[in-house]
Amino acid sequence: MTQKERDFIVVTTPTISGYKITHVYGIVSGLSPRTRGVGGVLKGTLQSLGGGEVSAFTSEIEKARSDAVARAIQKARNLGANALVGIDLETSDLGESYITLVSATGTAVRVEPE
Repeated sequence: MTQKERDFIVVTTPTISGYKITHVYGIVSGLSPRTRGVGGVLKGTLQSLGGGEVSAFTSEIEKARSDAVARAIQKARNLGANALVGIDLETSDLGESYITLVSATGTAVRVEPE
């Protein structure tokens, strides 16, 4: 984690303990669509036959989540925020196209220590 990332607070709660919100900029979202590709779908299908975790998809979903949060942070920074509160992560499949969409949505705010 870089110093720049440490200087930005991201929480799932509506408030941050020890901080007060001084300005609310509004809702921001970061999206990260990922395709599994034919090879990934085949590998995932074969793994699913045995049960358990489908590791073929795990790293892609983790990367998509990280990218979605990073994009939401960048949008919040562009507004002047130094924190995101109430962040919510969601996933959805886009039809039968083998595309998984991860979204990160939260409220961009400026905070300062109490």
